[in-house]
Amino acid sequence: MDSRERVRLALAHREPDRVPIQDSPWGSTVDRWIREGFPSGISVADYFGYEFAGFGADTSPQLPVEVIREDREYIVERDSYGGIRRNHRDRSTTPEVIEAPCKSRGDWEELKPRLEPSDRRVDWVSSFNSYHYERSRGKFITYNAAVGYDKLQSYVASIRLMLAVMREPDWVMEMYEKDTRLAIEMCERMIKGGFKFDGAFLYCDLGYRNGTFFSPRKFEEQLHPYFKQLCSYFRSRDMPVLLHSCGNVKALIPYFIEEGIDCLQPLEVKAGMDLIQLKEEYGGKMSFMGGIDVRLMAQDNAQLLENEIKTKMQVAKAGGGYIYHSDHSVPKDVSFDQYKRVIELVMKYGKY
Repeated sequence: MDSRERVRLALAHREPDRVPIQDSPWGSTVDRWIREGFPSGISVADYFGYEFAGFGADTSPQLPVEVIREDREYIVERDSYGGIRRNHRDRSTTPEVIEAPCKSRGDWEELKPRLEPSDRRVDWVSSFNSYHYERSRGKFITYNAAVGYDKLQSYVASIRLMLAVMREPDWVMEMYEKDTRLAIEMCERMIKGGFKFDGAFLYCDLGYRNGTFFSPRKFEEQLHPYFKQLCSYFRSRDMPVLLHSCGNVKALIPYFIEEGIDCLQPLEVKAGMDLIQLKEEYGGKMSFMGGIDVRLMAQDNAQLLENEIKTKMQVAKAGGGYIYHSDHSVPKDVSFDQYKRVIELVMKYGKY
């Protein structure tokens, strides 16, 4: 059974040969693993048998990227959205937003003409070659796109955007509409250009440790209709929809199900996203991906780690509907040996 068959069965709530495997180690984590003996000449995805390969389009305003200043620890850049961000050189943390490109609706109006679909938004050479390579190997191919509220934070600083959600809903919904249309139209162009996608992987953080960024009512009024549009389009293309949304988003799961989202990822344990509880409550209506506490991967306690994977895997994999992933991404405090142990345990307890 190849990755495409394995993931499709899991998302259809059927049991494949084993739980599919996917994960997201930081670049700095991979650097550590190389120092600890990770073999050269092979990618992390191939070494650990990850099942997904994702491709997408540049849906930013495509402004010139510029390095403003840098030192041994940090690099300050102007990104393709026009914002200024400071990041660690190893990209090991969330960037600090120094300046957002849109401080008002007027700034948005100036950027909006740059958000039209174009073939120049796709890397037709490198991406297309990689796509054919991964497809020939049986990988589950996804159309990847950042969308919704999280995408808008590339334009508007978080506090300003939250105020807009409360006071300027028409502006927020206009931004949702423009970005939704661009994401759909670029997927359509890529399909017409020769890509064949098995699913869509959307990225939209909507929560923090204690709950959602804004009320479920605001989600229903403003973003819910555009998620419906996205899911309707992807389902018309026989593409199941996976949503990455960090934080505690339990209050939004009924909306996700109504919209047609097939799978929720990454299920952050520290934010109260309990994989077993979610499987028991929503397992008949939604698949899950993640929920394995990455903090335990960094601890020198083999039994705790094994109990975490064994206990959750036994419940989550029943009847299909589960894909392994860490509960966010794999940070650099996880050693190569520890992570090898993680995958060994997933393979052991993920068999049907």
